[in-house]
Amino acid sequence: MIKTALIGAGKMGISHLSILGGYANTEIVGVCDTSKMVTDFLTKYSGFKCFSDYKKMIAETKPDAVVVAVPTKFHYSIIKDLLEQNIHVFAEKPFCLDYTQSEELVKLAAAKGLVTQVGYHNKFIGTFREVKKIVESGALGEIYHFIGESYGPVVVRKKADTWRSDPSEGGGCLLDYASHVIDLLNDIIAPVKASKGTLLKSVFSGKVEDAVYALLEMENGKTGQLSVNWSDETYRKMSTSVTLVGTKGKLISDANELKVFFKEEDAAPGYTKGWNVKYITDLQEGVDFYLRGEEYSAQMDYFVKALEHKVPNNINTFASAANTDKAISIIRNSSK
Repeated sequence: MIKTALIGAGKMGISHLSILGGYANTEIVGVCDTSKMVTDFLTKYSGFKCFSDYKKMIAETKPDAVVVAVPTKFHYSIIKDLLEQNIHVFAEKPFCLDYTQSEELVKLAAAKGLVTQVGYHNKFIGTFREVKKIVESGALGEIYHFIGESYGPVVVRKKADTWRSDPSEGGGCLLDYASHVIDLLNDIIAPVKASKGTLLKSVFSGKVEDAVYALLEMENGKTGQLSVNWSDETYRKMSTSVTLVGTKGKLISDANELKVFFKEEDAAPGYTKGWNVKYITDLQEGVDFYLRGEEYSAQMDYFVKALEHKVPNNINTFASAANTDKAISIIRNSSK
C-alpha cells in the first residue's frame, strides 16, 4: 500500500482526494487544512484523520507521498520540507512564485530520487497528446508559427479582492490561466527562451492583469504568439487551444477537437491529404473514475503508477514545471 496524504482541501484538493480514494493500492492516512469547517466535515463524513498542522500530520502518519494543493506562495517551504523527509510530491500549479526556488526544488528532488508531478492537466488530454505526437513525427514539416490561446469568464466585473487579485498569492491571469498554455507550448514545441514583447492588461482587476499578450521565442528558435484573457464573457468556461503552422500542414486543436490539414498523402498514420478532424472521444484513453474530466484522473493515475515504478517519471515533473515558472518570469519582465 502507498500511504498518501493531502495538504489543502480546497476545490482542487478535494478533487484529488476523491480520485485518490478510488485506488485499491493507496491508503489516505491524513488530510490537512486550516479551515476547521472543512476538517470537521471530513472527520464526520469521510473517516479521514484530519489535521490543521501539516507538520504534525507528517510526523504522525508518515506518508510515502503527499498532494500539495495550497496557495502557491506556500509551495516552496512546504514542498522543500517534504522532499527533505524523502516524501514524493504531487503539487498543484503553478509550481513556485520564484523560479529560482523552483530550480532549487528540482535539484533537491533529483538528488533524492523522488517522484514529482505538478498539476498541468492539459498534457493528459487526448487531443493535446495527439498534437505532440504529430509534431514529434515531423508530419507538419518545419513549424514556423504557433499560437497558444486561452479564454474564459473568470473576472468579468470589478469585485472585492480575493487571492485572484493578489500577485503575492499567485493571483493574476499570467500565473493562474496563462501558465496552462505556456506549459503546453513548452511541452509541444520547446521551452520559452524570450519574449519579444508583452502586454499585461488589467480590465476589471486593480492589482493584477486580466489578459496576457506576448510574442514568444522558444529555445529551438520557433516563434509565435500567446493570447490569454480570463475576462472574456463570450466563453462559458475556460477554453484552451493551440495552432501550429508548418511547411507541410496546419493544425488547430482544443480540448475537444483536433483539426489538421496535410499537404501530402500519408503524412501521418490514420490521416489523409487535406483536412482531417478527430474528437476527444476518438483520442482520450478511458479512466476508472471520471471527475470533471478524464484528464484529472489520468494525471493522478500516472503519479500513482510512477510511485509503483510502472511508468517513467517524465510527465509534468518539477523540472518541466520549473521551465514554466521561468517562462512566466521572462514574460513578466518583458512587460516592464
